[in-house]
Amino acid sequence: MLPSKRSTAIILIAAVCSAQALTQIGSFTFSALLPTFFADWGISHTEAGWLSGIIFLAYALSVPFILPLTDRIDPRRVYICFVSLTCLSHLGMAFIADGFWTGMMFRILAGIGWGGTYMVGLKALADLIEGPMQSRAVAFHAGSIGVGGSLSFLIAGWTALHFSWHIAFMISALGSFLALIIMIAFVPSRQPPPRDDKTHPFDFLAVLKNKSAMAYAIGYCVHTWEMFTMRSWVVAFLVFTAAQGDQPNFFIPTVIAMLMEVVGTTTSIVGNELAIRTGRKRFIFCVMLASIACSLVVGFTAGMGYGFAALVCLIYNAVIYADSSSLTAGTVGSAEPERRGATLAIHAMLGYGGGFVGPLVLGILLDMLGGETVRNWGLAFGHVAAVMLIGPIALRILKPKELQGDRPSK
Repeated sequence: MLPSKRSTAIILIAAVCSAQALTQIGSFTFSALLPTFFADWGISHTEAGWLSGIIFLAYALSVPFILPLTDRIDPRRVYICFVSLTCLSHLGMAFIADGFWTGMMFRILAGIGWGGTYMVGLKALADLIEGPMQSRAVAFHAGSIGVGGSLSFLIAGWTALHFSWHIAFMISALGSFLALIIMIAFVPSRQPPPRDDKTHPFDFLAVLKNKSAMAYAIGYCVHTWEMFTMRSWVVAFLVFTAAQGDQPNFFIPTVIAMLMEVVGTTTSIVGNELAIRTGRKRFIFCVMLASIACSLVVGFTAGMGYGFAALVCLIYNAVIYADSSSLTAGTVGSAEPERRGATLAIHAMLGYGGGFVGPLVLGILLDMLGGETVRNWGLAFGHVAAVMLIGPIALRILKPKELQGDRPSK
């Protein structure tokens, strides 16, 4: 890539990633404040699971309609529309939501807004940046989600402590508004190239026949099931752990959750570089096996002291994130260029479908097992291990391809 083109690409990556990080400031505000909503709204663990997971279900159901359109419409225009919806959803939580059903409504709107920003921003980058740098652009874009998520936990915890949870959602809305300004000011418009009239934007059957893309998408499904289960419940888990007698000082649960996102962002970007150098399939396979081992242990650490449990959560989260951008880059790189939007729609639908079911299943398991105990937390988190087995099996059966610039897996 020529220096001038490289500089342009770097500016574009920085703009889109900054916008995405600001958009994500509100992504985990509810999860960070979950103990507060148990008290203020009187919700059960199952209702908390619904409220935590519904944003991902709304995302999964909306992306099949949104993303394929970016093969025909400028992704920037789509992004601007849905980041505005995201801003409105946070304002609704701040000023209107007062219980389970109103909270559910605005969480659904937030999920649709997420569906029109995350993968849409990625699509804009993938359309403009080709070759080996594309994989790194995807990795940094995925990393921006972690940056926004870490700020989400930190800002929510701080504002709830010093002000109220309503202020936390107002700040989330401000982040989305700033993202809107960045996309308008710094990301150029670009009409998608002319397409063959025989290529339909919603031709999902052709995507399902792409074994390489589907292998990475299925892996992303179970990865996201695991990731959002941990993200959604870690604060409540650590609050329970602290109540056993080992009270934290500065490293309160929301700070640990913030550090998890920072660590995860780093391992996601580093993980993609390792996938390039060691072989993408082999790297993802090994990370998934490590995740399975961690999921069997993490819940039981609630009985081993707050400090130890927090450390294990940080380590587990680092492992979870390690293959995040590697999986998404695999799908992007395996997609047919004229069906990239439709391919990302399947990828996102599978991924965030898992992201919806995982937190809900954990909440249901806690209620079915009789509430929060060390044993029940261990069993509830342990269900992830069975789900994660699907990922390595899909890699073995579908045999996805390496990307341009990747070292072949052995």
